[in-house]
Amino acid sequence: MATIKQLMSLEGRVSVVTGGATGIGFQMATGLAEAGSSIVICSRKLENCEEAAHKLEAIGAKALAVGCDVTKPGDVEAMKDATLKKFGRVDVLVNNAGRAWVAPPEDMPLDRWQQVMDLNITAPFICAQILGREMIKKKAGKIINIASIAGLRGRDPDAYNSVVYATSKGALVNFTRDLAVKWAQHNIHVNCICPGFFVTPLNQKLYERNKEKINRDIPIGHTGGRDDLKGIAVLLASEASNYITGAIIPVDGGSVAW
Repeated sequence: MATIKQLMSLEGRVSVVTGGATGIGFQMATGLAEAGSSIVICSRKLENCEEAAHKLEAIGAKALAVGCDVTKPGDVEAMKDATLKKFGRVDVLVNNAGRAWVAPPEDMPLDRWQQVMDLNITAPFICAQILGREMIKKKAGKIINIASIAGLRGRDPDAYNSVVYATSKGALVNFTRDLAVKWAQHNIHVNCICPGFFVTPLNQKLYERNKEKINRDIPIGHTGGRDDLKGIAVLLASEASNYITGAIIPVDGGSVAW
């Protein structure tokens, strides 16, 4: 019987975190590194990835920075090759990269709709397919999709007016469920975290405009903090979650329970 420390340890593992240079992506990358995993940080801006990798190395982690547009299969293949060249394996994929476009549904530009869908749902498929092939070879892997509570319900347009964001995250939720079923035979666990409101550089202005309303809609009474996604990310990346797949887990201060 394994101890809980053994089950939660990520020593010897290699985790890829898309959009991991800033915000909640970097928070989760830090948690995985603190649990012992080597980390691959990828996003379109290489300099941001390098800065994040240096921060992880400063806490003793092995890290690789890769400039990668995850909507482009060629870039993802190159990221996979760089990962295998440096670390020789890939064990965990965190599909975190994402974006939103705020507009009333009747005014949503089609090109912006497509950009959001490309990054929020097509890119996770591309990354899962390309890195999943490596996981299938070794009959083991953990894929963690980062959706949102916006993908679980309709939301007040006064504070959250992005139908394309909600639609893409809802698609990611069911992509998680179906991929979990398809790849259970390969011992690949696929789960989904649905964060509530975490203040990041991307939504800081939205939060400032709607702070009172946003906080009022959270039973705990405040937005997510800088450590609040670490635990669930490590759990889903570790052997402690070996009997969990296809799960959709809100981390939202109780918002969807209200």
